[in-house]
Amino acid sequence: MDFDTLLHAKFGTLDSALTDWNTLVTNLEKLEKDAGGGLKGAAAKADWQGVNSQVGRKFIDKTAGEFGDAHTQATSIRNIIRDTLGELKKFKTDLEGEIATARLQMVSVVPSGKNFVAKAMDGDAGKDVKQSTVDGVRDRIDGILRSAAESDSSAAKVLRALVDQAEKGFGDAKYADRDQAADAMRTAEDLAALAKKDPSKMSEAEFDRLLAGLTKYSGDDLFASTFAHKLGAQGTLDFWSQLNDPNSRDHAADGKRYDQYKDLQKQLGLTLANATQSASPDMTRWKFDMLQAVEKPVGGNYGVSGYVVMSNLMRWGDYDDDFLTQYGGNMLAKEQEGVRNGARPEQIWGYHGGGLWPHLNTTGTDFGFDPMTGYMKALSNSPDAATEFFNSEFIAKDTENNPFTRDTDGNDKKEHIGLSNFQYLFEEREWMQEEDSEGEDSISGKNYLAAALEAATTGHPAGELPTSATSVHSEEQAKLYSDIVKSVSEVPSRLTDNSFMSDSMGQISAEYMADIHRGLRAGAVGEDKLYPIAGAVAEPLKEQDLTRFLYTVGQNPEGYAAVSVGQHAYTAGMLEYHFAHPDAFVDQAGNTPAQNLEKATGSIAHNAGEIQGMLGAGRAYAAELDAGNKDAEFNDAITKAGELGESLVGIGVGVGTASMVGPGGVIVGGIAETVAGEIIGGLTDGLMKDSSGEVIYRNGEEINATRESTFALVEKAAQESEKKAGASYPGVVSSIAEQAEAGFTSAHTNIREYCEGVGVPNELEKDK
Repeated sequence: MDFDTLLHAKFGTLDSALTDWNTLVTNLEKLEKDAGGGLKGAAAKADWQGVNSQVGRKFIDKTAGEFGDAHTQATSIRNIIRDTLGELKKFKTDLEGEIATARLQMVSVVPSGKNFVAKAMDGDAGKDVKQSTVDGVRDRIDGILRSAAESDSSAAKVLRALVDQAEKGFGDAKYADRDQAADAMRTAEDLAALAKKDPSKMSEAEFDRLLAGLTKYSGDDLFASTFAHKLGAQGTLDFWSQLNDPNSRDHAADGKRYDQYKDLQKQLGLTLANATQSASPDMTRWKFDMLQAVEKPVGGNYGVSGYVVMSNLMRWGDYDDDFLTQYGGNMLAKEQEGVRNGARPEQIWGYHGGGLWPHLNTTGTDFGFDPMTGYMKALSNSPDAATEFFNSEFIAKDTENNPFTRDTDGNDKKEHIGLSNFQYLFEEREWMQEEDSEGEDSISGKNYLAAALEAATTGHPAGELPTSATSVHSEEQAKLYSDIVKSVSEVPSRLTDNSFMSDSMGQISAEYMADIHRGLRAGAVGEDKLYPIAGAVAEPLKEQDLTRFLYTVGQNPEGYAAVSVGQHAYTAGMLEYHFAHPDAFVDQAGNTPAQNLEKATGSIAHNAGEIQGMLGAGRAYAAELDAGNKDAEFNDAITKAGELGESLVGIGVGVGTASMVGPGGVIVGGIAETVAGEIIGGLTDGLMKDSSGEVIYRNGEEINATRESTFALVEKAAQESEKKAGASYPGVVSSIAEQAEAGFTSAHTNIREYCEGVGVPNELEKDK
C-alpha cells in the first residue's frame, strides 16, 4: 500500500458500494425465501405429469437453489468488503495518528515516491532527536502500511477466488469476514507445501498438522480449491502413493500414526471432492491434469496405476459430476481394452498378488487394489453422475475382439452383444478377489456397486432417505430400474450369490412402488388414474420379471423389509385417497360411489397381496435354507425400516402426484395422522396382530403367517381409510381381504410357474 494513497484515501466510493451490497443482501434474502417457499411450494402442489414434471420441478429446484447461493455469495462479498473497509479506515487513522505523534517527537514524515521518509526535523527543532526515535517512527509506519497492503491484497485475492468458484450462477462459500477467508487460503497453501514433502521427512507433528488442517477445512470451498491447486494433480497421486508405499515405510509418522491414515484418507478425499466443485481456472486445469495423470503409473513404469491411487481418494464427498463421468468413462475404456485382449481386471490394473503391494485403502473394507471399488463409492454419493455412467455404453456389438456373446433369441446360437456399463459391471465383470482387514473375503466392490445403482435410480445418495424432489424419476433413472429388474429375473444368482446387495435393491424398489403396481396390473387402460406417476415410468415391467425379482429380493432381510414397508406405505396411501375420492378411478354413470370405489380398491388390494406373496415366499425359502435361524434377522430389519416408511409416507412416494399426496392433499396434519403413517407404525413397531394373535410379519418361516399378516394390515388400512373419509362402504371394506388373498394366491402360482429351477419353498434338493 502506497504511503500517500493511504494517507489521502477517500472511502466514499467504498462506502456507497457497501451500502449497495447491504441492500442487495436484504433483497436476495427475501428472494431466497420467496423462491424456497413460494416457487418451490407452488411447484410441489402443481399436478404436473410426464416430461413437464421431470424437467419443470428439477429446473425450479435448481433455480430456487441459485437464489440461495446468490444470497450466500452476496453476503460473503458484503462481509469481506465491510471488514476490509473497516480495516483500511482504521489503518488510515493509525497512520494519521502516528504522523501526529512523530511531529510531537520532532520527527518529520514526508512522502517519497510510493514510500515515505522519516527524519529529525530541520534546525533546532530536531537537533536532540535520537536515531532510535526516528527508527521507531519508521518501523511503526512501515507496519501500518504492510498491514494495509495485506488487507487490501488479500481482500482482492479472496474476492476473485469467491467469484471464480462457479462458472455459471453463484457459489455457496460462506465467510463472516476477510480474515476467515484469507486464513483458509493461507492454511491451504501451507498444508499443500507440507504434502509435497517426501513422506520420509514428515514428522509426527507435521502429520498431525496436516490431518488437523484437512479435518477443519475440508468443507471450506476456498481452502479446498487452493489446496488441490497448490498440491497439483500429480502431487496428489504422489503424496498418497508414497505415504502408503510399504517399501519405504521408515518415515517418522509411519507406525506411530498409521492408525490415523484412514482419517487422513477421508479428509483428503472430502477436500478433493469439494475442490472439484469449483469452476475456477486453476481447478479446471487441475481436473484436466488429473484425467491425464491417472493414465500413467505413479512412480514410474513399475508403479501403481494412477486410477488405483485416485479411486481410493474418491470414497467420500460429492465429486463434480462432469469430472466423475469423464474419469469413469476413461477408466472403463482402459478396462474394456484389456478385456478385449483377454486380460482380467487384476492384470489390467497391475495387481498380481503377493509382495509388498501398497494398501491404498486404509478403511479395513478392502486393500484398494481394484480402482472400480472406490469409484463405485464415489458414484453412490453423486446420483446424477451415477445415472449417466450406468446408462452409457461399455462396448458395442460390433467392436473388434468383443468377447461377450449370448443366445438372445432362443435358437441355441450365441452372438456378440453390446453392453451398457451397468450390464458389464453387474452381469459380466470378474471382480477382483480382495480381503478385508480381518482376512475375510471383501464384499466392498459389489456392495458399493449396489449403492451406486441405488443413487443412480433414486436420485439421492445411497443410504439417504427419499425426498419430494427425488421421488420424481427421470427417463434414465426409470430405464435403469427396469434393466435391474430384468437382469435379476434373467439370472437370479446375480443377486442371490451377492445377497448383501439386496438392501439397496429393496430401497430402490420401495421408491418405485407405483411402477411395480403398474407392472403387475393386467391392461393399461386407466392406470394413470389408478397408479399415477409424476415422472417417467419404469417400463416395461412384466409380471414374470417382477415375480422373479421380488422373490429374490425377499430372501434377504433388509431387502424384504424395505419392499414390504414400501408396499404397505403405498397401499395405505392409495386406499386413503380413493376412499376420500371414490370416483377418482372409475366414474361410470349409473354406478354408486361404492361400486366405483371397489374397482380401484380391488386392484390395489390384489397387488398388495401379490407383492407380499412374492416377498413372503422368498423369506420362507431363506428361512428353510437356514433352518429358521434367519427369522430374527428379518424381524430386526422390519423394525429398523420404520424411518424409511415414514419418509415414504411423508412424501407420498409411489402415489406420485402432488394433487393426491402433496401439500393440500392427503398428508395434512403430519405423518402420524395419515392411514399410511398408522399402518407403518403398526408394522415396524410390532403393535399389530393378525387373527391368530401373532404379531404381524414376525413368523416368516410359515408362509400362512405371512398371508394372515397381509390380510390384517390391508384390511386395517381400508377400515381406517373409511373412517377418515366419513363414509360407509362396508361391502368394499369386506372385499379388501378377499382381493388381497387372491393376489397372494396368484403370487404363489406365478412363483411355481416363473421360478422353476430357481428354488421355491419345500422344493429343495434334499426334499426330492
